[in-house]
Amino acid sequence: MAQAQIPQFFGLIPTGHAPILSPTSAPSQTSFVYTIPVIPARPFNHIVVFLLPGIELPPNTAAAVYLSLPNPSSPQTAFKFLGGIGPGKESAIFKISGLLSGAGGVQNAGQGGEVDMDAPESQLSSITIGISIESAESVSAQMSQLQTQNPTSGAMVLANKPAQKPDTLLLAQRIIKNAFNFLASFSGNIAGGVEVVPLKAFEEWWKKFEGRVRSDPGFLERDVD
Repeated sequence: MAQAQIPQFFGLIPTGHAPILSPTSAPSQTSFVYTIPVIPARPFNHIVVFLLPGIELPPNTAAAVYLSLPNPSSPQTAFKFLGGIGPGKESAIFKISGLLSGAGGVQNAGQGGEVDMDAPESQLSSITIGISIESAESVSAQMSQLQTQNPTSGAMVLANKPAQKPDTLLLAQRIIKNAFNFLASFSGNIAGGVEVVPLKAFEEWWKKFEGRVRSDPGFLERDVD
């Protein structure tokens, strides 16, 4: 029986290396693991993580990105939150070298527990990137906390998709509707069997409409009478 293919939602590019499009494993339908070999002759400092073209996350969700480094002193895998991607921020660049390991036992950790992947004596054989699809609120909260703890981390809170503005035709229809509602109050004048509206009434509407646009430029986009 053929093994089910792991879905491809994300791409990773370690600087100076080929893109990685397929996860190493998928522990669940919303979590993906990428094991990246570390080659001493070809070190990298950053990893780009991005949504693949045509991929949209479920509504109100975002992708949290985590890093794990091998820790010989602990059999459990510990992940460190790096940031997130999602609507309004479909890609991000994460710095790998110099990150605090948080594991306490990573080989060749520098001063203060920092891991320098560029160091020639580094014995790291691989790193693991975990990507988890979580609620957008949860990911944004973690990104805000990360930014507070480390202002130079470069983490950005996920942005909401900008509201789509009405097209020209819809705006024109709303202008006409606004004019009709105002001028309808002047109806009743009959000339030759045709209902007419005085030009003065149109001039008065235009003056009020222009004043409304100046004081509240976005009222037509909200379809407010």
